[in-house]
Amino acid sequence: MRNCAFRIIAVGKVRKGWIQDGLAMYQKRLPGLIITEVRDASMPREAEAIRAALNSNEVLVPLSEEGEALTSVSFAKRLEKYGSQRLAFVIGGADGLSAELKNSTQWQLSLSAMTLPHELARLLLVEQLYRAQTITQGGKYHRS
Repeated sequence: MRNCAFRIIAVGKVRKGWIQDGLAMYQKRLPGLIITEVRDASMPREAEAIRAALNSNEVLVPLSEEGEALTSVSFAKRLEKYGSQRLAFVIGGADGLSAELKNSTQWQLSLSAMTLPHELARLLLVEQLYRAQTITQGGKYHRS
């Protein structure tokens, strides 16, 4: 897998200090990671803001409990298939993402069958992106 070419578009701000600390740590390890925050609003307005934040060269990957659940190794392999394309992972707010936004994509990702707070989902996703990069590059972070 190439060096990190990922973006996270997330609804809302991270308010918990321990999550901010975790995000900062993984962002240092993934220097190409871009995180864009979208203001909390009605679901249609959030979808509009998410689409406006997307670049034309980015592949939209919404996080959803209906999405595909992958192991860390499978996730790393999936990311490799996208090559140099920038993936834009989208995390909704308290009410999730609009069906229109989710259904307009090639694939949806599920971090868990359980519902997660959006702040925690952001931290888990960043950790898994870092883990995927180390799996692909043969690093020692991931232990099977």
